Amino acid sequence: MLTLNEFKAARSVLSGVILDTNLIYSPALSKSTGNQIYIKPENLQVTGAYKIRGAYYKISTLSEEERSRGLITASAGNHAQGVAYAAQASGVKATIVMPTTTPLVKVNNTKDYGAEVILDGETFDDAAALCTQLAQERSLTYVHPFNDLAIATGQGTISYEIFKDLPDVDIILVPIGGGGLATGVATLAKLLNPNVTVIGVEPAGAASMKASFEAGHVVTLPAINTIADGVAVKTPGDQVFPYLQKNLDDIIAIHDDELVDAFLDMMERHKMVVENAGLLPIAALHHLTCKGKNIVPVLSGGNMDVITMSSLVQHGLINRGRVFTFSVQLPDRPGELVRVAEIVAGQNGNIIKLEHNQFVNINRQAGVELKVTTEAFGHAHKSAILEAFKREGYDARVVSTIL
Repeated sequence: MLTLNEFKAARSVLSGVILDTNLIYSPALSKSTGNQIYIKPENLQVTGAYKIRGAYYKISTLSEEERSRGLITASAGNHAQGVAYAAQASGVKATIVMPTTTPLVKVNNTKDYGAEVILDGETFDDAAALCTQLAQERSLTYVHPFNDLAIATGQGTISYEIFKDLPDVDIILVPIGGGGLATGVATLAKLLNPNVTVIGVEPAGAASMKASFEAGHVVTLPAINTIADGVAVKTPGDQVFPYLQKNLDDIIAIHDDELVDAFLDMMERHKMVVENAGLLPIAALHHLTCKGKNIVPVLSGGNMDVITMSSLVQHGLINRGRVFTFSVQLPDRPGELVRVAEIVAGQNGNIIKLEHNQFVNINRQAGVELKVTTEAFGHAHKSAILEAFKREGYDARVVSTIL
């Protein structure tokens, strides 16, 4: 049972181990949503995610015999680091099975905490299948990433900190993968204040909890597809599901392109790196219809590799019309490149890259192709630049490209 005494015990065990990730007020998000937004930055937590809470508390509840056999778990990354860190601190050996698609930064960090890492399968569910097999073959103690009430209890200590910083919180937005974090946060939040609203947020491409809620029982999705690897789970936890049915007020599904915009918001406005799973509550803010409420989005983690960051920044700028590429046909004669540059400069645009192809036509006098990647202030400015080319007699067309 998830009781107040259990949560108090977890808070005591975690005291001095985890960071108190104090709420951060967001003027920008508050203005854009009409609510008071206070970010819960678990991306700044030890190991870069909230998972250390549940992992450390779970290990503290194990018997000496269970610890001596060694631990094993499956994880897309953050739980892996939490278990590896807690196991190292406790002097216990840990084996972690991770999907082959896990970002490199999460794999390397897990190894750095002293764990044995095995890469297998494309999804968490694939890794979990091998984990179960190895646990039996090697007689290891399985520390499940979410389908465990002790794990959920540790994760739920987040709610203590939220209420300490913001006693009159109205709404808490929390990411959902398998359900461990949402179970702990929602259950303790309702124990502290039955009137608080707790909303789960999951990716539309892996909305297993939403499907389970609609069915009234845990269901398994046939396939999942999302950039939010930390919550890409086909089957939610059956142990935690009843608590979510009781304590979760709603579930919002977010599309991947919304996470791209949310990443740019957090980078530019708060100078924070937040992984895609942690961005779900930020994207969900714009799905709420309420005004004037105190809202806390829980940023579950910030473990993202630089290649993924680069891709998100690039796609975010393109989505917002701040970077675009257009193609234009030019006569192959001196001065044409200068004319193009002058038109862009006349509209206060900034050229990032040029690609000049003289071989697009057999007759070069009939036209060569110039692709121009340009920086703009947004979609309106982008349109103004393209209109300026049309006024000068050029047929400038936007083309799909990456930087």
